[in-house]
Amino acid sequence: MPDKIASAEIEADLTRIGGQSDAEIDLAEAALALAASERPETARLSYQLHLAAIADAMKQAAGLPALQGAGQAGLAARCRILADIMAGEFAYRGDRVNYDDLKNANLMRVIDRRQGLPVALAILYIHAARSQGWSVEGVNFPGHFVIRLFHDGKAAILDPFDGGQVLETGDLRQRLKTTLGDAAELQPSHYAAIGNRDILLRLENNIKVRLIQEGNLPRAAAVVERMLLVAPGAAPFWREAGLIHSRLGNLLAAKLALSRFLDLADNDAQRHQVARLLQDIDQRLQ
Repeated sequence: MPDKIASAEIEADLTRIGGQSDAEIDLAEAALALAASERPETARLSYQLHLAAIADAMKQAAGLPALQGAGQAGLAARCRILADIMAGEFAYRGDRVNYDDLKNANLMRVIDRRQGLPVALAILYIHAARSQGWSVEGVNFPGHFVIRLFHDGKAAILDPFDGGQVLETGDLRQRLKTTLGDAAELQPSHYAAIGNRDILLRLENNIKVRLIQEGNLPRAAAVVERMLLVAPGAAPFWREAGLIHSRLGNLLAAKLALSRFLDLADNDAQRHQVARLLQDIDQRLQ
């Protein structure tokens, strides 16, 4: 019974997040709520206290004279402090040994182990920076999530997976070629910022993809359902939920999800495909 009560509270939290504007979302708190969906028996308080400890460490460093500097020098100082606190004081690092471990995308597990995927670590770095009112955003770089920190008209890209290393243009170009091939060249789209809600979806998508690869469709369906709680207007995930439920034989759930997709989607080819699938489901339900 306690787990059921906790699960209901977590679902209510995720539903509330789904109703917020992107700017209103507290990224780290929302990621903790998603993590709690996998661990309803585990209280969030100790993890919230850890987030507060990160903010407190940042506050203590915020008075350093170097951080008051203008231009590139001030930005470089902020980059160093952020890396010193997150990778140094709190010892966060990327998990290079067991990269695909599901624990690397669950923020509770990431905090427990001080290691995780790039996007999970980025959430903690963003939390640290925003706790001091610093301007920071996620960057949807191909194959590897990074963050961009701003100060006094300057910007720097940092890699939380690699100890908060500052990435220069040459570093990014090499990473791009490693991911997409030697012919790939940097494009403006590679530097595109990603909002809070989409960061949460990218985090959960890592879990969903790995579960599908393992053939664990019931758990994958649960992940997509909670993704839809925080992003109820995300048409592609309604389609995905419907397809997974259909494969599991959950026909009513599949029908509801696919019908919702038709309400939201503007892709004619996918709408046609889903409409045909809905006809098949209706026949199976008769």
